[in-house]
Amino acid sequence: MIPANETFNGTFPFKPNFFEGQNFKMHYVDEGEGDIIICLHGQPTWGYLYRNFIPPLSKNYRVIVPDHKGYGKSETPQNSEYSFQNHVENLAALIEHLNLKDITFVIQDWGGPIAGAYTLRYPDRVKRFCMMNTMLGYGTAVRDIPPSDPPPPSLVSSSWFQWVLKTHKNGTYRDIMSNLGDHVLSNMKKLYFHNSAAVTPDWIRAYSMPFETPDETIAAIEFPLDAATGRIRDYIIEGIKTGNLEKMRSKPAMLAEGMLDQAMPPSLVMDDFKRLFPNGPIVKLENAGHFCQEDEPETLVALIELFMQMT
Repeated sequence: MIPANETFNGTFPFKPNFFEGQNFKMHYVDEGEGDIIICLHGQPTWGYLYRNFIPPLSKNYRVIVPDHKGYGKSETPQNSEYSFQNHVENLAALIEHLNLKDITFVIQDWGGPIAGAYTLRYPDRVKRFCMMNTMLGYGTAVRDIPPSDPPPPSLVSSSWFQWVLKTHKNGTYRDIMSNLGDHVLSNMKKLYFHNSAAVTPDWIRAYSMPFETPDETIAAIEFPLDAATGRIRDYIIEGIKTGNLEKMRSKPAMLAEGMLDQAMPPSLVMDDFKRLFPNGPIVKLENAGHFCQEDEPETLVALIELFMQMT
């Protein structure tokens, strides 16, 4: 867990806030005033991923950036549940605590499925989606659009998830991931981190510090397994059964896709998006990878601001 007031030489200068309603200290940034933007990170990052988004967006909007349990400045309680469902419930509790409505989700990686699962359960609190290298994950539930031909690859066909499955099968996965703090850059490169120019000693320290000990890597170990082994399936199906899929599809949505992504195949991500939001714009970032916030932050901020003004 990163100390509350750590700024990494001023590269993350935002006031720390904490919510303890879910039996752990959940850190979040809360900057600016106006319409609500919630930025959700994925694996193995934290709110630091949005450090270049918060200052420009908070000039006109209220920007909230939580760290999931086990990441960033949030606690990693031992003997606690680290499931996809639990991460969604933690987000829901924070949103309820802050009484947030008309939310714009800015989402990447696991932020997409978390925002999608949340929206199916609380559709009236969500206004729009700004998606980056992620998918909500409900495209196959859409019946009014025929399957694509040829079908897109599966999520677990990516080189990242193939590595997860291989090491999980041979018994080395947990040992490798329990030392994540020592090789977080190489881990991110497996998902195709692209912008090496962003890497500084402060950058390395910021992304390594949440995982300094094996006890602090629980969330980072379990999240990939949720997808790779299909553990999220029942909760995804439960969300579809709420009957709120069409409410979710009615919301404005955009997708910016880093085409060098090695974690979530771009063709799969774009297919899922098109099925859910046939009229939603897609912007292909030809030189960006999975962590597109690190690769092209200025472009993404401009796209988000433009989309919010138009919708």
